[in-house]
Amino acid sequence: MFNDATGFKRIFIACGYTDLRRGIDGLAATIKNDFHMDPYEQGNIFLFCGRRTDRMKALVYEGDVAYKRLANGRFQWPRNEVEVKAITTQQYRWLMDGLAIEQKKTIKKVTPSMI
Repeated sequence: MFNDATGFKRIFIACGYTDLRRGIDGLAATIKNDFHMDPYEQGNIFLFCGRRTDRMKALVYEGDVAYKRLANGRFQWPRNEVEVKAITTQQYRWLMDGLAIEQKKTIKKVTPSMI
């Protein structure tokens, strides 16, 4: 579920800190009350991270909360905002790989040239 973002229509990341002791109802209430969004909309995933950046929770409307924990390293989670932010599938992959979602520069693809 976490490694592939193709099944999601929209991906949202809750910037800042979230108390990961909260369950499904608590996270849904945060989405509804703080972000003024519908947590039960099909195809959306909402990502939350606590102060320890080696764990995160995701809320997807299938009646579940998913949980991911990194054995080594930390998620590069945006902490400067207290809002929800839409991210692309590429940014989602970067996040799952432990990279920052805002890359300073990208590496251009190199194609071999025929000499």
